[in-house]
Amino acid sequence: MSRTEETGERDGQRPAVPGGRLTTGIAWTVLLLGLWLWGREATDVREGISVPATGDMAAAGRPPDVPLPPAHEPLGDAPPRRLDIPGLDISAPVLASGLDTKGAIEAPPFDRAGSVGWYADGVTPGAAGTALMVGHVDTETRPAVFYEVSTLEPGETIRVLREDAEVAEFTVDDVQVLTRDGFDARQAYGPRATGRAELRLITCGGTFDRTTNSYTANVVVSAYLTGTDDV
Repeated sequence: MSRTEETGERDGQRPAVPGGRLTTGIAWTVLLLGLWLWGREATDVREGISVPATGDMAAAGRPPDVPLPPAHEPLGDAPPRRLDIPGLDISAPVLASGLDTKGAIEAPPFDRAGSVGWYADGVTPGAAGTALMVGHVDTETRPAVFYEVSTLEPGETIRVLREDAEVAEFTVDDVQVLTRDGFDARQAYGPRATGRAELRLITCGGTFDRTTNSYTANVVVSAYLTGTDDV
């Protein structure tokens, strides 16, 4: 059983950790600029660059110089089937997602809040470039798949099982909470190193604004391919 399933109901209360319910077309508005820049190959982001975390990021204050392994050569294209984060006891099916009618990435439906959405018109995880995955951190009554992703630390592992039966192993190199004001899309979604296979896990963060039914920030977990394994 995953950690999300073990947590269960929270008596209708919003979680105290970063994040909250994703509101389609509102919570993902800031992603649109990121997709535009990413689609135009925004490759001028310096390797290893990091902006200060903002909001209520649980990862703030971590040592900046964590030894990280070298990057692995990118793989070929193959759609993802499952996302595993061993350190958080997450094992989640991956659903192919497109853009909704407002031009934002569609997150999985709330009755599948334990699933992860992959932007299928973009890069496949493990291939060269930046693959994008989105997920809920909670619903109105319970935590969801990305409830604890802001607690990930540099050096931790994310595994993606692909349809070619290869497992792409990524190493986390950065976790940020980026506010909507002054949002830098290239920092969030642009590749950190040219030719490298990278992964972004994206969800909501900051505080919940009940007047707009949305959150004030986005949690962005950055990782890069460091190894492979067979199923």
